[in-house]
Amino acid sequence: MSENEYDVLVIGGGVVGVGAALDAVSRGLTVALIEARDWAAGSSSRSSKLIHGGLRYLEQLDFRLVREALKERHLLLTRLAPHLVRPVPFLFPLRHRIWERFYIGAGMTLYDLLGGLRSVVPRHRHLSRHRALEEAPALRPDALIGALQYFDAQTDDARMTLTIARTAARYGAAVVNRARATRLLREGGRVTGARVLDLETGREITVRAGQVISATGVWTDETLAMAGAGESRTMKPSKGVHIVVPRDRIGLRTAMILRTEQSVLFVIPWGQYWIIGTTDTQWSLDKDRPVASRADIDYLLDHVNAVLRRPLTRDDIEGVYAGLRPLLAGGEANTAKLSREHLVANPVPGLVIVAGGKYTTYRVMAQDAVDMAVRELGADVAGSVTQRVPLLGAAGYEALWNGRHRLAERSGLSVPTVERLLRRYGSEVEDLLDMITADPALGQALDGAPGYLKAEAVYAASHEQALHLEDVLTRRTHVFMEERDRGLAAAPEVAALIAPVLGWDDDAVRRETERYRLQVEAEIAAEKQPDDVTAEVILHSVPDLSARAGAAGANP
Repeated sequence: MSENEYDVLVIGGGVVGVGAALDAVSRGLTVALIEARDWAAGSSSRSSKLIHGGLRYLEQLDFRLVREALKERHLLLTRLAPHLVRPVPFLFPLRHRIWERFYIGAGMTLYDLLGGLRSVVPRHRHLSRHRALEEAPALRPDALIGALQYFDAQTDDARMTLTIARTAARYGAAVVNRARATRLLREGGRVTGARVLDLETGREITVRAGQVISATGVWTDETLAMAGAGESRTMKPSKGVHIVVPRDRIGLRTAMILRTEQSVLFVIPWGQYWIIGTTDTQWSLDKDRPVASRADIDYLLDHVNAVLRRPLTRDDIEGVYAGLRPLLAGGEANTAKLSREHLVANPVPGLVIVAGGKYTTYRVMAQDAVDMAVRELGADVAGSVTQRVPLLGAAGYEALWNGRHRLAERSGLSVPTVERLLRRYGSEVEDLLDMITADPALGQALDGAPGYLKAEAVYAASHEQALHLEDVLTRRTHVFMEERDRGLAAAPEVAALIAPVLGWDDDAVRRETERYRLQVEAEIAAEKQPDDVTAEVILHSVPDLSARAGAAGANP
């Protein structure tokens, strides 16, 4: 990167940043993308993992946002990422007779209409209490008088973000994680690039660009300060916490959405688990490491247990994760009422800021940011084409899915395993299966995380730019949130598997494993604390891996 000057430098490896890199490079621009930690390490791996229009935004009369999000949902389901995004039915229990069915039903009718006549998801339907309890036998009969069922979609948010970054790289973008912008370069009042610190080696370089796009989410105000734009309160972060419980603990044949005093609560299928979330509370502590407290977990348990025949307990919880929503600051004291609209601005020449929004509309946000950067470049540049550019793994996915039985026979894997791999890697699964053919031992499950193959750990390091054990266990896979021990049993084996790829010696393997253990233990201890402040103190007893330049175990 230090040897080239780029048309665009994108700072931030969340879904909007990687989306901006893909949008820019697919227009023919030269692009560099840097991320201070790991791809999707912030908000983009800690969401409810939904691709949705936002049914509750209809109550806020934000029809344009809902329609825009539903259009993006359709594109992702049908063209851009059919291997990563799939429809999911949701049950909305009704508590009041007549008026609620009419009111909510009218909203869902509008939701269906905004989704378009060519929508690939079914329309909503009304259910009696008897029919609703057949779909959701886990619910108490007195918790509903009937229900409505509608469809939205879900995705693996971290994998989607990673796939967009890899797609941008496939088209020629230079993409690097664990590289932090330490300051912006200025020439005559114009931003012309950034000084970038390689956190793996401690080396600092200069990256020059005609335009810099900042997609730094909840850190937007810090980027504005770096640009000399003065103190700003553009962002008002909101913390959202989710818990993960085994699938057999809640008898549902459908996802579920419940009203709460703050917003809504989702119960979402996730493989052999349910994800339950989310909270919505203001956050003013460390943005790098939001943490769940006992109060957050109790809030989720109390609200879901209000409708369950057999209440959940803390012993049922397999995993917990917390993230920050990058909400735009507004006059509302309650973050649940802040708009999910996004902001694109040009605060100083050479710098474009994109902030706010929601995961589903990442592509629109990225397009708007690049449109503004292109105007500043003053060059004749093509318009955005990302609505017609499938993500890596999408091309040929349907044909491979139809031939999944042959893939299973060829690889020696079970058909359900091949189906799971196809839904994670799409047509890129061929590379993974080739690895297993070359070394059949890689087709075995991880000892401490039987939901994943050994090949997936190796592939994360060889093909997906995982540089640390945490990257593999937290984002390339989701062992951290799916296993009760948060991946401690799997950690030594995974570290040993990726060591040859990353050039680690035995000492580096031990350091990576020990650091992961300390981080897990600190997170578990933090979750037992009564509030955010005391939970954060516990979590910060272990240094953040992403803040250490030249961390042990880095590539030589």
